[in-house]
Formats: sequence, structure tokens, C-alpha cells
Amino acid sequence: MPLSLIIVLTVLFTSSAAATVSSSITNAPTVTTKPKPNKSLTYSATYTPGVNLPVTSEQGQYGTNACGTAANATSLCQNVYINSVQDFCIFGPPVKPGQFETISADERIEIAYCLNEGYGTRVMPEGTITGAHFVQTPDYVQITGWGDFTKIGITKGDYGGELDPHGYDGNGNPIGGLVFGNSYGEMQQYHEWTNFMSYNQFCIRACNPAGPNPTKLCQHIYDILGCPWNIPGNYANGYFEDCLGDSSLPMGIYGTSTYHQGDPGPVPTAHPAAPSSSCVRIPTLTPGSVPPPTGTSVPSVSVSVSTAVTVSGTVTIEEAVATITVGGSTGAGVGSSSSGTGTGTGAATSTGTAAKSGSQARFVVGPVSLTVQGLFVIIASRFSMRYILL
Repeated sequence: MPLSLIIVLTVLFTSSAAATVSSSITNAPTVTTKPKPNKSLTYSATYTPGVNLPVTSEQGQYGTNACGTAANATSLCQNVYINSVQDFCIFGPPVKPGQFETISADERIEIAYCLNEGYGTRVMPEGTITGAHFVQTPDYVQITGWGDFTKIGITKGDYGGELDPHGYDGNGNPIGGLVFGNSYGEMQQYHEWTNFMSYNQFCIRACNPAGPNPTKLCQHIYDILGCPWNIPGNYANGYFEDCLGDSSLPMGIYGTSTYHQGDPGPVPTAHPAAPSSSCVRIPTLTPGSVPPPTGTSVPSVSVSVSTAVTVSGTVTIEEAVATITVGGSTGAGVGSSSSGTGTGTGAATSTGTAAKSGSQARFVVGPVSLTVQGLFVIIASRFSMRYILL
């Protein structure tokens, strides 16, 4: 799932005497296109982190949107970010440690809790999230899962409620709460979003502003029907993953009919979760730090490939996650013999695997995801690395 990142990639390829034919492949990441504005929607203001965040964005706001970057256990920041399963935030009560409140009591004044430092918010205690599943579709990003949200002050046994940018007066629940992300290229504001929180379950969806139906896919009128009905997805506990997926049907719409909360008769069945793919499991979620959010987009990457290669590489990552797809080499697969040099702490190391032409391997480096075909990649040793053959 893409984030803004800076990659310095130096790759040296040498052909053997018997194999001198090489191919040059240049593929930009599939997420760098800047979304076109949806002219059917108008908003009083659009904000960009690091550019024009105001002290407050609505009258009567409890907290602030000018949050800085330093994490603070008493922060009243009301900015949420959704970038990947390893980099997201949720709303919760603005209570002191050891105090608790229900979502319904505090829905107008909720504040942001993030997995990582760097956003000027409170940071979720380790172990808060026990299962989480991030999905990016053409129309929205969402995260569904479980946790112990008493760790962020939600009363045990509280089945919670919905938070959204509208509320009964148009100022939002919480008032002035903003949601951002860079899954569709540059860091941008998601004007349409919905977040359900309870003491043990959560879900959050933010709709692509350039999509055709952001208001329908991030509807906010079904506040008592909960997560699985509003945001169908994977709610399995005990593991974490990043996925791509298809868009689900809009909540509450069944063909030509629209269900309204409180209509006579039984509540219709929720739409099924849309198919997902390219899922990468993450072993554990550990609170960390991210660089200050900016509007920088993901750069393109250019490489050349030959039938016999020697690779020497340096990768510097300031903020991630990204998915970069590079075309495969022709002929025989890349051999497993390699050497590498790296920058950063510790000794330089290199690991890899042989890949047949046309096969696909996903490399996960910390929070970075690279999808590579028929190409051998060396990563600086200060980043942990694992791979999964697809």
C-alpha cells in the first residue's frame, strides 16, 4: 500500500560473456497519478498536512488540527491518517490514562490515536490492535479488525458508535476531525470517511475523492448498525495484513431500493465483503515513528536487466509503504548467487532467491512492499527482509 517514500537505488548489472542481451524496463509505480477533483462535490476548505493545516477547522472544536509532529500522551490532535496496516490512526476519547468514556458521550470531542509517532497525536499502547486488515480499492481504503480499546480510554463493554465528517450539524463527529492519506498518490484529505469504534472492534473507511461515489461508499446514516454491516471486510483476529481489493457495493443500497435506518421490517442483510488479493501478512504491529507527513508523491524507478546479473544496491527509505512493479527479464531466471553492499548501521548483507521468468515475488522491507518480476534485489542490512513467492 503506497506511501510517500524516497528511494535511492543504485543497481549495477554485468552480463556474462555467453549472455550479452539485456532489456531495459521502466515502470512507474501505479499510484503516482494525482487524482482529478470530483466536481460534483464541493467543500469549504481542503487541507494538506505540512502545508496549510489550521489551528481549528470548525467552530466549537475541542482539539486542534495544527498538531506538529511530536507524539504527546496528552495531545488533542484531531487528524487521522490511513496509509497501511502498519501506519494508521483511529479516533478515541480524550481522557487521561486510567480514565474511560463511552464513544457516544464523547463523539463530538474524540481525538486521534496513531500506531506511530510523527503525526503529533497520542500513540496507541502496544497491544491495542490485535487483528487488522487493510484493503485499498480504486474507490476507498479501509481497515477492519479487533483490539483492546480500553487501552485508549473506551469503557469496557461499550459497543460504541459511528464517527464521521458530518454529524447532525455538518461539523463532524468529532467536530473538526480530519482524515488524510497517500494511498492514491500525494498526501491528501479524505472528505468522506466513516469510523466505527467500540471497546473491542473497529473499522474505518476513507473514500477516494476522485472516485465516482465517495458519499455513497462512505455513507454515514447507519450509525447503529456497526462495522460488518457498514464496512464489510475481513474481521479475523490474531493477524495483520495489507491487501488490494475490489470495491464493495454501497451500504444500504439494494438494486433500485435504498434502506433507511428505522424503516419498518427487518434490517436487510449486509453486502458481502468484496474480493481481495495480493495480501501480505505482517508478523506484528509495533509502535514506531514516521517522518512528518507531506504532500510528496511516490517517485518512479528505472532499472535494466540482463540474463546474468551482479547487483549492488543501496536503499534509503524515509517513509513507506509503496508497491512498485517492474517487468520481468527474458530467458533464464536470475541466479541465486549474489553479493551486496549497504549503508546504515550494521554490516552489509544480502539475501535473495532464484526466480523463473514470469514468476512474481513480493519483498517486504519493514513497512515497504516491492513487487518484482524476474529481478534480484539487494537491500541495505538495517532493514529486516522477508519474501513470499506468489
